[in-house]
Amino acid sequence: MNNNTIVNGTDSPGSASGDKRDLLALLKLIKKYNLKQTEELLCQEANIRSEELEDLDDKEISSLLTSALGDNQENNPPGITVHTGTENDPEFYDTVFGELRNFVDESLDIYKHELFMVLYPILVQIYFKLVSNGYAKPAREFVEKYGTDLDYYYREDLQNLLLITKRSDLENNDFVTAMETDKFIIRMSRDAHSLFKRHIQDRKQELIADIVAKYLHFDTYEGTARSKAQCDATAGSLIGEARRQDNKIRVYYGLLKEVDFQSLTTPAPTVVEEEDDNDPDAPDKPKKKKPKKDPLFSKKSKSDPNAPAMDRIPLPELKDADKLEKLKALREASKRVPLNKDSLPSVCLYTILNSHHTVTCAEISEDSYMMAVGFTDSSIKVWSLTPAKLREMKTAEHLKDIDKDAEDVLVRMMDDRTGEAARTFYGHSGPVYRCAFAPEKNMLLSCSEDTTIRLWSLHTWTCIVVFKGHLFPVWDVRFSPHGYYFASCSYDKTARLWATDSNQPLRIFTGHLSDVDCVQFHPNSNYIASGSSDRTIRLWDVLNGQLVRLMTGHKGSVYALAFSTCGRYLASGSSDHTVLIYDLSHGQLVTSLVRHTGSIHTMCFSRDGTILAIGGLDCCLTLWDFSKLAEDYIAQNSNASHNPEINEGDTYLLRAFPTKCTPFLSLHFTRRNLLLAVGTFKA
Repeated sequence: MNNNTIVNGTDSPGSASGDKRDLLALLKLIKKYNLKQTEELLCQEANIRSEELEDLDDKEISSLLTSALGDNQENNPPGITVHTGTENDPEFYDTVFGELRNFVDESLDIYKHELFMVLYPILVQIYFKLVSNGYAKPAREFVEKYGTDLDYYYREDLQNLLLITKRSDLENNDFVTAMETDKFIIRMSRDAHSLFKRHIQDRKQELIADIVAKYLHFDTYEGTARSKAQCDATAGSLIGEARRQDNKIRVYYGLLKEVDFQSLTTPAPTVVEEEDDNDPDAPDKPKKKKPKKDPLFSKKSKSDPNAPAMDRIPLPELKDADKLEKLKALREASKRVPLNKDSLPSVCLYTILNSHHTVTCAEISEDSYMMAVGFTDSSIKVWSLTPAKLREMKTAEHLKDIDKDAEDVLVRMMDDRTGEAARTFYGHSGPVYRCAFAPEKNMLLSCSEDTTIRLWSLHTWTCIVVFKGHLFPVWDVRFSPHGYYFASCSYDKTARLWATDSNQPLRIFTGHLSDVDCVQFHPNSNYIASGSSDRTIRLWDVLNGQLVRLMTGHKGSVYALAFSTCGRYLASGSSDHTVLIYDLSHGQLVTSLVRHTGSIHTMCFSRDGTILAIGGLDCCLTLWDFSKLAEDYIAQNSNASHNPEINEGDTYLLRAFPTKCTPFLSLHFTRRNLLLAVGTFKA
C-alpha cells in the first residue's frame, strides 16, 4: 500500500466492520491531496464509486476525522496534514466571537467603547480563516450575523469582504494584504487593555490570542478611557488609528523668510511725503517734500522659530524678474480686502457649459490670469481670464533682434499677432486628472490615466518633458510654492517628488495601503501631504523622505488637501462628506466640519487665512470662520493629549451658497481675496 495512505484504527478498507462514512472521509482527503493511485486502489477494494465522495461536505469530514484520529497528529505520515480539533468547525469560531461580543457588551460603560474597537479586526481575521478552510457559506453567515453590530463606517469594508469567497481570492487582494501585513492599531487605556487580556486568559481563547498577537497592535496610555465620540473621531482607516510615536517627530511648519527686495538691482522706489513745517513767521510758506522709502521695502519679516532653515532643502535662486513679480504680488496684497464674519468674500463662479467631452479637472493660476481645464478626451484647454491674449513666442529668427538686457525682454519675446483667448494642448492618451500652473507662470503640469506626467510650456505652447515612473494612472500633481519641485500620486499606492530638470523621481514615498488620491505641498516647500483611499493622511519630509505625521479620522477616501496660510494646520476633504482640520505641530485632530451631503473635492484658504472655502459634489459652497476656529483651539487645548476634546465645527459655518446643478471642481482666492470657483453644469 502507498506510504501516504491513512488507515483508520485496525479496520482495513474492505472490512465489513469498518464504518463506510469514515472510509469516505479518508478517501476524500486522499483525493484532495491528489493521490490518484491510492484513491483508485481503495475505491476498487471497498467497491465505492467516486460519485459517493461528492455527498460529503467539509464540515462532516472534519467531524469524522476528529473522532477517528483524535487530537494527536504526531503520527501522521509525511506529506499529509490533517487539521483536527475544534478550529476546523465553523461553529467554534462563532462561539468564540460570540463570547468576545458578550464580554464587550457586559463591560463597564467607561471601557466599553474602547473594547468595542477590537471586534472589527478580529471579525475580519476569522472570516479569512473560514474562507481559507473552505467554509464560504458559514463565513458569510458569520459576517451577516455580527457585522450589523459594528460601526457604520466599516459597512463598505464588510461588503468588500463578502466578495472574497475562495482561498484563491485571498491572494493578491489589497484588502487582505492591508489587514495581514500591517498590524491594525487600536489606541486603548491601560485599564481597558488589562481587562481584555484577562478575558482571553480566563476563557482560554487561544484563537483570539493568536489573532491579537499576529494582527493587532495596542497603543496603550495611562489615564481615563476615551468616550464613544473620542474613539470615533480618529477611527475608520484601514490601519485603525495612528500610534502616538508616529507623530512625535518635530515638524518645521513655519514659513520661510520673504524675499529681500533690497537685493534688487533697481533702486528701491520711494514715495514723496509732505514735511510738516509749522513756521509761525511764514504761515503761507509752501511745505517741503521729503522722500520716504516704500514701506513694502522697509518692512522686515520676522524670523519664525518653527520655520525650517532657508538652506534646509535646495531651492531655486530667484531671478530679478521673479523678484519683481513677487513685489507686484505684494503690492496687490496691500490692497487686499480683509475678510471676517461681517465681511465675506464675493464669489465669481465659472460654469462650463456644453463641453464636447466630460470635464475632469480645473485649475486657476496663482495670479488669477489663466485657467486650465482637463477633459476625458486627453486634451487640456487653457483660457485667459483677463482681456490679455495668450501669445506665442516669436520665431528664432525674430528673437535674434531682441535686446536681451532690456527690462521687458519677456514681453518683447512674445508675438502679439498670435494672441488667442484660449489654447489647447494635445499629447496625453487618456483622461487628464489634474493640471497645475508653475509659480513662474511659464509652465503647466498635467497628469493622466496614461501613467505619465507632462510639462507644457506656456510660451511655445508645446510639451517640454514627459515624466514616466508611475505604473498606474496618476491622480494628482502639484507644483511647489517655490517652483522647481513638484509632487505626484498614483493608483500604484505611491507619492513621488520630482524636479523639472530631471526625468527620474527624487523621492518615492511608500506606506499607503491603497491608491493615493491627492497630494499637496506645504507653504514652505519642505513637506508633502498625501491623502489616500486607505482613509489616512500622511505628511512626508522632502529632505529625507521620512514619514513625520500620520493622521486618521476619515471614514472614506481622501480627495482634497489644503494647508493654512500660516502652515500649522491641514484641512482634508473626503468622500465621507466631512472636512477634518489637523494641527501639524502634534498631528492632532482639531475639529470636524460637517455640512455637505456629497464628496469634497476642492478646498481653499483665503490669502489672509481667515476664511476656509469648501466646494462639494453636492452643488454647495460653504465658508467657514477659520480664524475663530484656530483661536478657540489654541485657547482650549494648546498641548497634545491622548484623548483631546474635539471641537464642534458647525458653530464656525458663516454661509452656504447652493448652486442649481453645478458641482464644484476648483476654488481659488485671488490676491485681493475675491473667491473664484469653477464647476460643470449637470443637466
